Amino acid sequence: MLAKRIIPCLDIKDGKTVKGINFLNITDVGDPVTLGALYAQMGADELVFLDITATNEKRKTLSELVTRIAKHINIPFTVGGGISSVEDVSVLLACGADKISVNTSAVLNPKLISDLAGQFGSQCVVLAIDTKCIDGEWFVFLNGGRVPTEIKTVAWAKQAVALGAGEILLTSMNNDGTKDGFALDITKAVSEAVNVPVVASGGAGTMEHFVDVFKDGKADAALAASIFHYKEISIPDLKMFLKEQNIPVRI
Repeated sequence: MLAKRIIPCLDIKDGKTVKGINFLNITDVGDPVTLGALYAQMGADELVFLDITATNEKRKTLSELVTRIAKHINIPFTVGGGISSVEDVSVLLACGADKISVNTSAVLNPKLISDLAGQFGSQCVVLAIDTKCIDGEWFVFLNGGRVPTEIKTVAWAKQAVALGAGEILLTSMNNDGTKDGFALDITKAVSEAVNVPVVASGGAGTMEHFVDVFKDGKADAALAASIFHYKEISIPDLKMFLKEQNIPVRI
């Protein structure tokens, strides 16, 4: 079995790392490059940097920040936010990003996924899905969770993978920042519906939550933010705990 990945997420706003609850009440938690380098030293498998206001404010992810990150971090990292063209991705990969994440732009123009996969390879195309459960059904939301759609989450994940997405980053808006645990039902549903890795995001609060999302949610990787930013759980302790639970991780 492939090792399960632990991925700290750094949400970026105006060049700073921020964190909110249910996509709201955003607060500043520090410099993204400093935090990212620290997580790499502590044993994080990958990092995700998301410019959370890029799409909404119609501006591009700052290539200068990606260049700084690449200089100080020696593990793979994904960059997302405001990416809407092959040209955007060319710039970010040239600056040092390993993978890019598309969300709203891919829903509005699904051909973007196949264009990116054809140009750069599926391995660097991550489809981010912000999803919310409404009356028992999981739907896709756009623009940082601000705009609802009638697109069902599992169907969109399957379509995106068919178009060439090499990984799914699945964030439950219901669980985001609550520390009540990952959304196991939708994570499992997506994981079983596609043949690419699924990264679970939203709701991590305890080490047991990671065990649950790997075992019950069938996730390939788990992403978290505040528990790492506020030093509530250390990555080395988490990995040792997972290993004790017979979950394969890189120590």
